[in-house]
Amino acid sequence: MSQIEITDLVVAYGDVRAVDGVSFDVARGEVVTLLGPSGCGKTTTLRTIAGLERPSSGTIRLDGKAVYSSKERRDVPTEQRGISMVFQSYAIWPHMTVFENVAYGLRVRRQDRAEVEAGVRRALDLVQMQRFADRPASRLSGGQQQRVALARAIAFSPAVILFDEPLSNLDAKLRAEMRLELRDLQQRLAITSVYVTHDQEEALAISDRVIVMNAGRIEQIGTPEAIYDRPHSRFVADFVGSANLIAGRVRGDVTAGGIVAFECDGGTTLRVTAPFPPRGDETTAALRTAYVALNAPSVDSGANTARGHIHRRMFHGDFIQYVVNWPAGQLIVRRPPTELFVEGSEVTISFAPERCVLLREGVV
Repeated sequence: MSQIEITDLVVAYGDVRAVDGVSFDVARGEVVTLLGPSGCGKTTTLRTIAGLERPSSGTIRLDGKAVYSSKERRDVPTEQRGISMVFQSYAIWPHMTVFENVAYGLRVRRQDRAEVEAGVRRALDLVQMQRFADRPASRLSGGQQQRVALARAIAFSPAVILFDEPLSNLDAKLRAEMRLELRDLQQRLAITSVYVTHDQEEALAISDRVIVMNAGRIEQIGTPEAIYDRPHSRFVADFVGSANLIAGRVRGDVTAGGIVAFECDGGTTLRVTAPFPPRGDETTAALRTAYVALNAPSVDSGANTARGHIHRRMFHGDFIQYVVNWPAGQLIVRRPPTELFVEGSEVTISFAPERCVLLREGVV
């Protein structure tokens, strides 16, 4: 059963639709991430679920009950929705201790002293902040403040937690650590969560499903693997991960396994995957930079093999990025740092047909 159901959600400011007919659902215990660039409508969508933003039309249901419905003229106040929210700015009160920050929501709900004590201790244990209970919040690091914000959010056992770019103020190393902690905590507690971020790596790492948004609309919904390996549109392929967008045209019918001939603008014909029945007017295929193999010029790897030469090599630590000139133009290739080719050297490029995906035209 879906715990959150969003149907035909519209948020308009005058003639501008910040959210334009968005519909999706979130299953109980699922983590769904709204991913997209600034201004795409993801935070506005999140705020409507929380009741902090009033939609122009549509329906929002929690556990099957409408908390907002333009048809029913229903708009349940935020405090009655059973939702907790973790903000980008943490919203920690600096004049309170860690314990008092986490206890605040429980006291507002008029729980007795023993219940407050037990709830705070449980929440602080879950985020590994018990030993800091008596420390003033003003003396915490950014990562510790984020843990306190998370403890406060889970202390009263909400049905749903909403995350509004909660890790964006942390440094890269701490952000990576907190991703693991958030994912582990969510799986242990099985709390239904909607997570907003513009960081595609973060979205892929923590989500059960990802919703990619663009200009107030949904471009694609799917698992992280499906979004990465089978993008539906040019926008998704370009925004999520690193991809080469190859221009050309479809030649011939789809064969067994969904493989179709695709003639590049440079004249090279590739075998690519069509995850949908092509209309014949598709002009772009996407190839992830990590899925291209480079070998010595004498190696022939079968389908989708071409000669090229290394134009540029850049060291990135965990990988080396090559700019390779080939018959269809230039290709960005990322290989492990153990696979070294010098600039100017001749190479053979190869990739599997299922790794090169035909894209639909326009918004899906």
